[in-house]
Amino acid sequence: MTIFSHTFSFFLSFCTKNNIYFPALFLYNHNHTCEKQKNKREGCGIQKNPAKKTMKDLIKKWNSISLIKRIICGLIIGLVLGLVVPQASVISILGTMFVGALKGIAPLLVFFLVMSALCHMKSGQKTNLKFIIILYMVGNLVSAFVAVIACRLFPVTLTFTDTASATDITPPSGIAEVLTNLLNNLVKNPVDSIVNANYIGILFWAVIFGIALKHANKGTKDALENISDATATAVQWIINCAPFGIMGLIFSTISEQGLDALLSYGKLILVLVGSMAVVIFIINPVIVFIFTKQNPFPLVFTCLKGSFITAFFTRSSAANIPVNMELCKKLGLDEDTYSISIPLGATINMAGAAITISVMALSTAHTLDIHVDFLTSIILCVLAALSAAGASGVAGGSLLLIPMACSLFGVPNDVAMQAVGVGFIIGVIQDSCETGLNSSTDVLFTAAAELRDRRLHPERYSKEANI
Repeated sequence: MTIFSHTFSFFLSFCTKNNIYFPALFLYNHNHTCEKQKNKREGCGIQKNPAKKTMKDLIKKWNSISLIKRIICGLIIGLVLGLVVPQASVISILGTMFVGALKGIAPLLVFFLVMSALCHMKSGQKTNLKFIIILYMVGNLVSAFVAVIACRLFPVTLTFTDTASATDITPPSGIAEVLTNLLNNLVKNPVDSIVNANYIGILFWAVIFGIALKHANKGTKDALENISDATATAVQWIINCAPFGIMGLIFSTISEQGLDALLSYGKLILVLVGSMAVVIFIINPVIVFIFTKQNPFPLVFTCLKGSFITAFFTRSSAANIPVNMELCKKLGLDEDTYSISIPLGATINMAGAAITISVMALSTAHTLDIHVDFLTSIILCVLAALSAAGASGVAGGSLLLIPMACSLFGVPNDVAMQAVGVGFIIGVIQDSCETGLNSSTDVLFTAAAELRDRRLHPERYSKEANI
């Protein structure tokens, strides 16, 4: 046995030195070598790919921090960089990419989510859409009324300058044109609607296809659901990049606009923002309490934290649609309802726009010493509420509807366009707060409608909402 062992060892050594490898001998030699190297690494305390493990730990630690805390960190860093190194314009690319990614994914998310929800909807299934739309329109009207009261209590005189003009932009001639544009957008080509983020058109065609696919086979419906889920996952990845995007956005705002441009219009900004704050913290909670019969403030602050902050910095209701969808999902709301009410709200729920239109129109009239009686103010509220609902169909949004409101008081168009120019100057604050109010109210009213329905018809719901 000893002689055989020595002979086998000699044979192994001979084969290895002369590069003679048989499968079995190669495996033996390879495994033996690997075992020695492994023992050597463990003996020296060397780990496999330490850099890779460190990166995974870092990402895990980053994701464990609350998104709001991460956004606040990005906000502070962007503010500091905007003041200290405003020439480092490359930082603003982060904000551009973030908003671009949200705007790019939002049309697909809305289209597939609505289609999937409708084709899976069972016959006779109830939704709260009618009541939500009523809340949207009531919110617009009440917000315009708040703005009228604010302007009567704190009248603002505007300072018109040549730089404030915006004569290269053509505003709509009246409410009829606004509504006509809205209806034309409804029936535009579905592919064109997705490419150009025409959400009225996207909703219309998604509803048509969703209803048409109600009788499709299970495989088709499952495919739609899988695409919808994949799109929602992509949205979640994009939202996790919000701290970097907001850092770029706040840097771009501070470095390009500065703080000086806003100080000369301080009173106007205070009236606008103050009116929006009254709607957020007084009017909306009262509306929610009336219909839910419970403390509205936990829901209000949840919507502000989850929706208002991102909308404030992106300044785009369309870009905030994925954020609102994710918030509704976390709140445990009915997907068949919020998949339609959220993109619809981004189009017609424009309480902030109603405030902007009313304040700017009344301030222009006050500047020109035009007396506006109370009845005319009420007509302005209705006009602002209706036109605000179509603001998404107008290039320039709510600001380009100011001349239409000013025409109610006989203000010349060239003067009204200077008021539009003032609006562009203060847009850093005005548009941010307006978008935050509009977008967060979409979720608030959707949740309020469901809470009301849960209170009246608890048998319709098998799961509890996380509100």
